[in-house]
Amino acid sequence: MAWSYKKRIKVIPGVYLNFSKSGISTSIGVRGARMTFSKSGTYLNTGIPSLGLYNRQKISDFKPSTDKQPQQQVVEDGNIFSADVQEITSQNMQGVKEAILTAHEQRAELKNDLNKIKTTLVMSNIKLYASYVLLYGLIKKEISKQIKDDINSQKEAINIIIEQIEKCFVSLDIDFDDEIRNKYDKIVSTFKSVASSNKIWDVTSEEIQDTKVTRSAASRGIKKTEVKFGLKSLPDIRGKFEALWFNNANGADLYVYPNFIVMHSSKTKFAVIGLDELDFNHSYTKFLETGLIPNDTKIVDKTWAKVNKNGSPDKRFKDNYEIPVVKYGSIYLKTKTGLNEEFQFSNFEFTEAFGTAFNEYQTTIKKLKQI
Repeated sequence: MAWSYKKRIKVIPGVYLNFSKSGISTSIGVRGARMTFSKSGTYLNTGIPSLGLYNRQKISDFKPSTDKQPQQQVVEDGNIFSADVQEITSQNMQGVKEAILTAHEQRAELKNDLNKIKTTLVMSNIKLYASYVLLYGLIKKEISKQIKDDINSQKEAINIIIEQIEKCFVSLDIDFDDEIRNKYDKIVSTFKSVASSNKIWDVTSEEIQDTKVTRSAASRGIKKTEVKFGLKSLPDIRGKFEALWFNNANGADLYVYPNFIVMHSSKTKFAVIGLDELDFNHSYTKFLETGLIPNDTKIVDKTWAKVNKNGSPDKRFKDNYEIPVVKYGSIYLKTKTGLNEEFQFSNFEFTEAFGTAFNEYQTTIKKLKQI
């Protein structure tokens, strides 16, 4: 009897987002059966669209988590970092997280099956070769035929599993009103610009400096690490829109989607945060640049390594030297549950444009949530 492979895979749930003037609806599940989360409660929506049959049943009230007090780690021993990603998923985004985990687990199972079948295929080819070398495969042709049938079945199974692996992802389906879509498109275009800044840094620590002691014009000392921004989606989520990717030097990377942020440390360790919960701010920073000045940065002033209160050079220091003061852009991302990140950009104008576009879109999202 020929070797065969059969496996029933789970149905990977999709995430469906609808943005319109009447509000936002976030659903999780396959078409015909979706879970909808709203401020008025959690509903199970079932139906047969082709027959026009639908049913909506309330299954629970929406309540924020009260298991523990909100925590916010801002600066600890001078470090700027976020709380553990396992602790900061939004209450109404748990379903999205479960959908992503389901896709990952199913893919891992299938990849394990694929490796086993590939190993079996190698052994079958060895058996077929041995049958000819030892002649029994030539004498009893039904033996070699059986092995060949097994090989064909194994190859077919490999192709089926590869196809199934390709389908193991959360399908992100987004439907925008034109007005809201235009605002989101502006976020993407301005993000591409700010991501092209000559330098992008993750600010990882800070400390307040006593200017009387340091004789420096800088009242805040920071440590920062160069990072990259770009459009880059997670392998477990696919859709028409790529995520805005924020590389994080001292923690989980951020993937910003139209209605939520995935703070991703690993395939099984991540948080999903509602965009409406994010406290997003942008500003500028005057920085005493002692290194190379990026070619897209503007020098706005000059100072001295050692200065007096009035800004004049402190002549007590023989090797005192002049330092250019540059204007960098800054963005800050925080939530009450523990997200806390700060980034700087060499191009202030791009930062300001992105920050403004993000704030406008986020304001729209928050208003829709209240409808």
